[in-house]
Amino acid sequence: MTVSTFRASARWIRADLRARRGQAALTVLAVAGIVTALITSATLLEDGTNPWRGLFSQTRGAHVWIHTKDAPDAAALSRLPGVEQVAGPYRTAPVTLAMGGKKSPVALRETTAQPPRVAAPLVGEGRWLRTGDTAGVVVERSFAEALDLRVGGPFTVTALNGASHALVVVGLAETADQGFYPEWTPGLAWVLPQTLAGIEPALGRSESVTGLRLADGEDTLPVVHGAVTLLDEQIQRMSTWREVRASMELDNRLLGLLLALFGTAGLVAAALATANAVGGRVLTQTRDIATLKSLGYTRGQVFAVLVAEHGALGLLGIGLGTVCGLLVTTLALDGLSVLPLSPVPLLAIIAGAAAVVLVAVALPAWRGGRTPPIPAAPAAPPRGRLSRVARLALLVRLPPALVLGTRDAFTRRTPAFLSIVGLAVPMMMITIGLGCWATLDDFLRRPEQVGQAAALTVHPDGLPAEDAARLARADPDVRAVYPGSEVSALEPEQTRSVLARALGTSAEPYPFSVVEGRMFAARGEAVAGQGLLDLLGVEIGDRVRMTVGGTPLIVHIVGRVVEPDHDGQVLSLGMDSLAAKDAVPPQFYSLVLKKGADPEAVRDRLLAASGETLEVRRAVNPAERLAVIRVVIVALTVVLALLGLANLLTARSLGLRDHAFDLAVLKAMGLTPGQVAATLVTGTGLLVVLGVVAGTAAGASVVGGLIDLQGHTSGVGAGIGRTPSALTLAVTACTAIGAALLVTSVPARRAARAQVPVTAR
Repeated sequence: MTVSTFRASARWIRADLRARRGQAALTVLAVAGIVTALITSATLLEDGTNPWRGLFSQTRGAHVWIHTKDAPDAAALSRLPGVEQVAGPYRTAPVTLAMGGKKSPVALRETTAQPPRVAAPLVGEGRWLRTGDTAGVVVERSFAEALDLRVGGPFTVTALNGASHALVVVGLAETADQGFYPEWTPGLAWVLPQTLAGIEPALGRSESVTGLRLADGEDTLPVVHGAVTLLDEQIQRMSTWREVRASMELDNRLLGLLLALFGTAGLVAAALATANAVGGRVLTQTRDIATLKSLGYTRGQVFAVLVAEHGALGLLGIGLGTVCGLLVTTLALDGLSVLPLSPVPLLAIIAGAAAVVLVAVALPAWRGGRTPPIPAAPAAPPRGRLSRVARLALLVRLPPALVLGTRDAFTRRTPAFLSIVGLAVPMMMITIGLGCWATLDDFLRRPEQVGQAAALTVHPDGLPAEDAARLARADPDVRAVYPGSEVSALEPEQTRSVLARALGTSAEPYPFSVVEGRMFAARGEAVAGQGLLDLLGVEIGDRVRMTVGGTPLIVHIVGRVVEPDHDGQVLSLGMDSLAAKDAVPPQFYSLVLKKGADPEAVRDRLLAASGETLEVRRAVNPAERLAVIRVVIVALTVVLALLGLANLLTARSLGLRDHAFDLAVLKAMGLTPGQVAATLVTGTGLLVVLGVVAGTAAGASVVGGLIDLQGHTSGVGAGIGRTPSALTLAVTACTAIGAALLVTSVPARRAARAQVPVTAR
């Protein structure tokens, strides 16, 4: 291509882009939004993208943590095959932190003034402990943020013997030892050994925690089996790095999957919109392209010009989306502690999006390059038989304007198909987004469906358990009171711990949301979350031997419940199935309130009646943690609407172009300008209706299954997906169709009122 040809091509591209600024801007913004969603989703879904990856590397974390009653032989553990280093053992004592009328359980762990070589907490604010800091404490960051603790602030704890001890926060640190608070409780804090000895001198009221760093962290099973054989019944519970990593990702993964689903479908829709737009421009510019070829442009040069013009818009959108995606993950998601995306997946997204855009551009551009070099190339649309829809319009005797518009809708079959699919895909994803919204609303309206029938949890703390239960039952808004305890349970091979939650009794069980099987009704029966069923490899009706609270117990699993906590790895049973040492007295009471009762008002009354000695906690609904998903749904809906609008503008411009010469004939037939406009609007509107209805139906049919599939894989379990209501679907579809018709009607009316010679030109 010579310099003069290059300049001529540049002028032609510039003139064409100026003539369709709005459509060009829509293409750039839509592609940018899709790439932003893909980069954000990949950031959230990348293996170890959550804080665990960076924390584990920086702190040289341990792969396995073992909790025992007494301090184990560290030298013997270090000799196990595969063990590189041992962290601890560290003595840990349970205490209670009282702040602002709220009491929170804390695990005080001893440490040294010199940070250890393995599993050393990463100090983010303040400093680490120094020799002589007998009143100092370093607090785990997520726990400190939840309780609004600051460096230099007080940290008054109460030991199990009732004595209070005043400490001062000297630093905030992050660790890969355990997950974030409050998903992972109790809160964690580090003190010097002499400080811990002063707070809890009785060794019987503490435990030892030992970490093992392995040479091959992927294969923890042999080391875990060796530790179980060595320590035997000393082990109270165990955890591995996989559990910590899973707990840290929490809502990040769900958000990432949603973004990935929207981004992938949006990329398909963007490709369709781009191909449709380029194909429409090629048809519209047939005479211009023919003129270029008659002036000496080759087929390859025409192809290059079209790809350069339309591909540049897509690449500009990809560049803008890359910048926005990196900004979102570094700024907007900073509160989620997300690390930047690795270079390889970032480049893969950019290259993949660029390939999709260029292929979508190249196909119609190749067809444009085959345009014959005849300046007077015919611009009329192809003729043929009436479509089935047009025949149906004639049979039902629709007005002439609508019949003609129905005929015009399918004059060009391929662009019509692309327009319908290009509108159906965004509409399907919008419907899926509405399904996610409906599911969150259902969580809030009916918390009992996600295992949260109890709005409050009462811990006796300074009162006898019987008095706490009596005060709770005396409140007029409390419908039922269920005693409860939570203990650690070792799975059959004793390689990891899960949560065993006892609520109610076999005769009066807590109202769990049982979606498969039935509620437990006898001692030894239990219900489980999907995550636990997958972990144990069992089904409903199986019997499993577990060590619950240190006591062997054969459990008959009779049902599956929706379990949002601990990745669904929770065993729920009656208090009478526990050993007496774990069941008497109950650790807490779960309060089910009467319909319409205010949990905060009940909490205030219980605190006042107990003289502030009770600890009353309000249940945190999973939907409250996932509130950010609503913002994401709105943002992605806007991006998908832009894609739909781009397809609509293409269909509209093709309709006006194909039938510009028909306007004189229509007017000569006696059609008024309004009827002519109705003909043009019907041609485009029919494609819109088909696309919107098909997309809405497809989205409504799959959204429940998609949400249940995610629930199953995440451990929560199937049975949570909700389809948007019929009214919501109808309003959404009518809004989309109405907006599309409004956008189409303005240029249609303008074209219908124009003078015939001007329109023909």
